[in-house]
Amino acid sequence: MTRRLPPLPLRPGTLGPVTAAALTLACAEFVRSGLYAAYLPQAAPRDLGLPLTAVGAAWTAHFAADTVMRGPTGALIARFGLRPVMVAGALLSLAALALLPLAHSLWLLILVAALHGIGFSAMWPGVMNLTADAARTGYQGRALTFVSLAVMPLVGAGFLLFGAVAGQADRLPYLLALGVQGLGVLTALAVPLRAPHAEKPVDAAPVRTRGVQVALRALAPLLPAAFMQTLTLTLLGPLIFTLAPHLGVNYWGMVAVLAVGGAVAYGSLPLTGRVADGGHARLAVTLGFALLGTALGLLATMPPVWLLYPLAVIAGLGYAFVAPGWAALVTGTLPEAERPAAWGALMTVENAGTALGPLVGTFAFQRLGAAGPFEVGAVLALTTAGAYIVFRRAFRPGAQPN
Repeated sequence: MTRRLPPLPLRPGTLGPVTAAALTLACAEFVRSGLYAAYLPQAAPRDLGLPLTAVGAAWTAHFAADTVMRGPTGALIARFGLRPVMVAGALLSLAALALLPLAHSLWLLILVAALHGIGFSAMWPGVMNLTADAARTGYQGRALTFVSLAVMPLVGAGFLLFGAVAGQADRLPYLLALGVQGLGVLTALAVPLRAPHAEKPVDAAPVRTRGVQVALRALAPLLPAAFMQTLTLTLLGPLIFTLAPHLGVNYWGMVAVLAVGGAVAYGSLPLTGRVADGGHARLAVTLGFALLGTALGLLATMPPVWLLYPLAVIAGLGYAFVAPGWAALVTGTLPEAERPAAWGALMTVENAGTALGPLVGTFAFQRLGAAGPFEVGAVLALTTAGAYIVFRRAFRPGAQPN
């Protein structure tokens, strides 16, 4: 007896467009992680005659431009459609990369990095909005989480590959960046103009005015939640292997702990996604942060090594609830007509939390010692979970005013 495969979270006929958009984003992420984290730190002093501080300035300029422009990019998607904005963003990124060999001064490198950030800002809002609109009813959280997680390995792949070839004095790394970004331009051409089932309102002007007001009211409670969420989840990022000896494990021991947590997170997504998409998005996010806070709080006690693995299971399960829960909460709260612009603004706040998280974590490590980042992370996670309980009415799907 053949076993039926679980249905895809996307509606029939939308897999191709979503795949094209996801590949465009994957190419952009591959180039970005490889360029700023692996290639420029080695190549800038050798090929451009610039110090490492210039690379740090370029990194900041790129991410600042990306963060600031996500809101306006979302508005452009709402007005002109997905394909023109994503193609323009991919082309601007390609043009910035083409200028990179000319960046022999600090300010020109910053300008190139900022232009690259502006182009990149179209990628995540475009992919998330298309995926949300293409998802089957009741599968929005799972669809968004699946696409996000499918893109993430390309971040690591870009870092590893560019790191491996960055030491070469030839133009291979540069040509690799141009080639992958050029592929991103081609895949962006396959993105549809608009979501497959999106329909224009008949009364465009009055509906849009009312839609903006509804979107602003719906967006308000999501902004602090978006900031706290990314701040909490990125707090330990650059400290993972620094903290390993304090937990009694070496590099590979920490890799094993992370692998356990990651496997639990991925394996639990079908179950947690059903909870999130089944009308319990806020419950999923609340439970996820409660589990994360519990795991981080226990890690702050510097437990014996054997306990790290059960705590990794708890943390992985927590993330498995947070990811689809947040995606389902956003799609269920934001009005569909104004979702691109609203989601762009929301991603601006998420990026701010992502940028600040590592800073808070390293500061806690310096001031409070090895337990500090875990303690701060536990407080932030449990506070976020508590906020979803106290302000639950603000996150109720369909709570927008009439």
